Amino acid sequence: MSSFFYGIQDLFVNVLFAPYDFLRFMESWWSSNMVNWLFMIIGFIAMLYWMGQLKIFNDNGEEDKTSTSHSYL
Repeated sequence: MSSFFYGIQDLFVNVLFAPYDFLRFMESWWSSNMVNWLFMIIGFIAMLYWMGQLKIFNDNGEEDKTSTSHSYL
């Protein structure tokens, strides 16, 4: 069973996180954190899109606003 977990370790350390080893040794803070900034930008754009879609459904009256909590609340 330990070889299974060593296989998972090898996959993550040597394959999936290998690009981060290159970015870790760059001199510039901005270039070494560009992946994080890219994820933040993608997340912000997705949040804006989601909020826009919620507004569209809310303006059309399609939003279900019934209370789904328990009766004792």
